[in-house]
Amino acid sequence: MLGYIIRRVLWIIPVLFVVSIITFSLMHAAPGGPWAREKKLPEQTVILLNQKYGLDQPLPIQYLSWVGKMVTGDLGPSYKYVNRSVNQIVADGIGTTAHLGIMAFLLAVIVGIPLGVIAALRHNGLMDYVATFISIIGIATPSFVAAILLLVFFSVTLRWFPTHGWEGWAEPGTMVLPTVALALFPIAQIARFTRASMLEVTRKDYIRTAQSKGLRERSIVVIHMIRNALIPVVTILGPLLAFLITGSFIIETIFSVPGIGRYYITSIGQRDYGVIMAMTMLYAAAIAVMNLVVDVLYAYIDPRIRYS
Repeated sequence: MLGYIIRRVLWIIPVLFVVSIITFSLMHAAPGGPWAREKKLPEQTVILLNQKYGLDQPLPIQYLSWVGKMVTGDLGPSYKYVNRSVNQIVADGIGTTAHLGIMAFLLAVIVGIPLGVIAALRHNGLMDYVATFISIIGIATPSFVAAILLLVFFSVTLRWFPTHGWEGWAEPGTMVLPTVALALFPIAQIARFTRASMLEVTRKDYIRTAQSKGLRERSIVVIHMIRNALIPVVTILGPLLAFLITGSFIIETIFSVPGIGRYYITSIGQRDYGVIMAMTMLYAAAIAVMNLVVDVLYAYIDPRIRYS
C-alpha cells in the first residue's frame, strides 16, 4: 500500500504540470488583459506596467518564471489588489473557505447517507418517495436560489439567523445558513447515489444467503449492505470534498463570507493572472489528493481490494 501511495503522489506532479500549462495558455489566449479598464490607461502606463510585472516577455519565459517562483512558494503579485500578494489573498481566505466547505461536507454526509439508506430499505414506500423528492429538489435548485430562499425565510421572516457575515465559532449562528445552502446539492447527490447503490446490493446473492441464515436485519444492513454500498458513494465524496473546500463564489458572495471563492471569479473578470493560476492549481491539487484518499478508502471498506 505504501508503494502504491508513493507512486500516486509522484503522478500528481505531471498532472499539475499539464493543468498549469493548459490554464496558463487559455488565460493568455482570452481577449483583454489585466490593465483593461472602462477608462483606458495611457499606452506608456501599460508599457511600464507590463515591464514591471514581466508581461512584456514571451509566454514561455513568463511561464517558466511563474513555475520557478511557484516551486519556492511564491505565488506572485496580484494585479487587482496591488498592495497584496497572491500568497496573502490565499492565506487570508483559505481558512474560512475550508471551514465552510468541511462543515457543508459533514452535513451532507450525515444527512445524505442515512437518507439514501432509509429510502432504499423502504423502497416504493413513503420514505422512499420523500427522499427521492428531496433529492430531486436539491439537485434541480440552483445554489443561489436556495441561498436566497433560506435568507428570506429564516433571516428576514423568522429572524432566526443573521443575513450576512461569518464569525466562525465566535458566533455559530452566522455559519448555519451558508453551510446549509452549500450542502443542499451534495446532500441530494449523496442520497441519490446511496439509494441506488443500496438497491443494487439488496439484490445480491450474499444478502439472500444472510437472510436465509436467519441473521438479524440490523446486522445484515450494517455489516453486509451499507459497507458494500458505500464503495460507489465514496467515489463521489472525494471530488465533492475538494469542490467544497476550495470555495463557492455564489454562497460566499450572498452571505458575505470572507473566503477565496469570490476572489477566484473576480480574478477571471479582471485577468488577475496570479490569482487565477493559484486558485486553479489549488483546486487541481485538492482533486488529485482526494482521489488518492478515495482509492485508499476502497481498500479499507472492502478488504478484497488490494493495491500493489
